[in-house]
Amino acid sequence: MAETAKTAELRAVAQRIADTLPADIEEVVLTGSVSRGVADDVSDIEMLIVGPGERDLDECYELATEAGLTELGSWGPQGQPTKRVSGYCENAPIELIWWSRAQAEAAVDAIFEGQVAGTADALANGVALRTSGLLARWQERLSHYPDELAAAQIEDAALTWGGFAAAGLLTIVRPEERFSMLERMLDDAIRVTRIVFALNRVWQPTTKRLAARVEALAIKPDRLAERIEEALTEPDPLRAVTLMTELQADTVALAPEGPNILRAREWLSDALKILAGQVSNPAAAVRLGGERRPERPPGDEGGTE
Repeated sequence: MAETAKTAELRAVAQRIADTLPADIEEVVLTGSVSRGVADDVSDIEMLIVGPGERDLDECYELATEAGLTELGSWGPQGQPTKRVSGYCENAPIELIWWSRAQAEAAVDAIFEGQVAGTADALANGVALRTSGLLARWQERLSHYPDELAAAQIEDAALTWGGFAAAGLLTIVRPEERFSMLERMLDDAIRVTRIVFALNRVWQPTTKRLAARVEALAIKPDRLAERIEEALTEPDPLRAVTLMTELQADTVALAPEGPNILRAREWLSDALKILAGQVSNPAAAVRLGGERRPERPPGDEGGTE
């Protein structure tokens, strides 16, 4: 796919920022939509800046100002090794992440130890604006997605799909439980994408532009992005949960067998039968499935309240 015109414009701004940074900066990596060539009129410029040691936030502010950024701010946890500076340059919104070389190396190592966060996708698709060879080395490592890591990611993603009565799903289809339902469904949708990207040995990206990111994947449920959108926007709670549960079932059917995947296949099958029973008998009262402990946040083990 050809790069957008906005991509070229924002890359030029990013390069001008990189060129002003001090000589001891070893690596300046352009990430996000601009690095992938898909930037549009609302895209920002995201850059990773790697130096020999840790810089304090005031120094990062000073360097950002010298690079032409205005309206500076910071986000995320403060007082940590990672320094974050936001601002504007030539009317473009900018986000700068500052790491030491040791921190960058540790972050790449952590990916292969199971901490597969957005760092992997950002670096794999990053563009060097200044380099000492680090990005090429990291990308070489990231070109191989280990099978054992993929298996662990798939099993972890399926962790919350089972272990409690499938009828518990009915507690989130009550008319007054829209917030709880969406909380659960969002978590389920993210877990579906985690499995799909791991199946294809592709590092997990953000959820932005999902349709485009999954289009080329060989292994995926039919109409993956569209089905997520349909489930999350369906006004009828019972149908919404049914749509998401069907997508989950189709996803685990593609995954290799493991304890959590096998449990999830059985549990999702039971859940679909229970949900179908509600559809076929609309006069039936919503079953509670018994009193349960308070609902856990997304990502934690357990089911619904």
